[in-house]
Order: sequence, then C-alpha cells, then structure tokens
Amino acid sequence: MSKKLPAPVARLTVITLGVSDMRASIAFYEALGFARRFRATGEAVAFFDTGGTVLGLFPWDLLAQDVTLPDKPKPQAFRGTTLAWNCGSTEEVDAVLDFAVSKGASLLKVAHTTDYGGYSGYFGDPDNHPWEVVVAPSIEVGDDRRVHLPD
Repeated sequence: MSKKLPAPVARLTVITLGVSDMRASIAFYEALGFARRFRATGEAVAFFDTGGTVLGLFPWDLLAQDVTLPDKPKPQAFRGTTLAWNCGSTEEVDAVLDFAVSKGASLLKVAHTTDYGGYSGYFGDPDNHPWEVVVAPSIEVGDDRRVHLPD
C-alpha cells in the first residue's frame, strides 16, 4: 500500500529564459545587479538570485529542445509573457529604465501613467524578453525590496 502524499503547495521557484548568446546575457544580468549563483555551471546554464524566485538563462535552442518545441522561427512578436521589476515610486521607475538602457537594454515603451493609476514602462533584454518596470497602486514594495500584495 502506497502512502498518500499531501497536496502540493503551489510555488514559482525558477523562471528560465532562452537566450541566443549566453555570455552576453550573463553579462547583461550581472550589469543589472543580479547576483549570479552556482557558477560551476559555466556558460552552460546561469542562475541569478532575484531576491525570491531564481532567474535562469539557458541557450534558446537547447531550451526549446528540452521542452520539445521548435526553436525556429524565433518569434519577433510578443511571446505572451513579461517579467516585472516593481518599484516604490515613479522616480524609481524612471531610474530603473535609464539604468537598464545604460547596461544594454532596449527601451520598448517609455514610462507613462497607466489607466489603472500606476506608472509603467518596458525594456527588453538582449533577446528582447520584455521587462515591465512599474509602480502600481495597492502593491507595496517593502524595505526588503519584495512585493507585498493585499489579500
């Protein structure tokens, strides 16, 4: 008789991005200030501490192969996901966007007041994975730099 396991607890632990150039993407994320961990993987895979969830980088074609999806044609259009960098103020949003662009990001959308009362802009990483930089009403960024959501 097998032991019944408790229901799994839902959690997001790692976000892995397929990248075209591991060396360039590693340098970009290090330049943004993300701390690289588990460096023994060299340039085969890279992991960054984001203050909660781990950000992983893996070669685009190998990641596609691993999930059994075609790697070509490489989409130039929106891929259905964004990453976010929540901020505590509009000034911080502007500063983060300027900083990311100074480190090689492309500015996808200038910061602006949103229809929901926030302030948001977008940058793209070296593979154009879109990052929203945002301050949103009712979403607090604590002193620990983590997002705290209302119930």
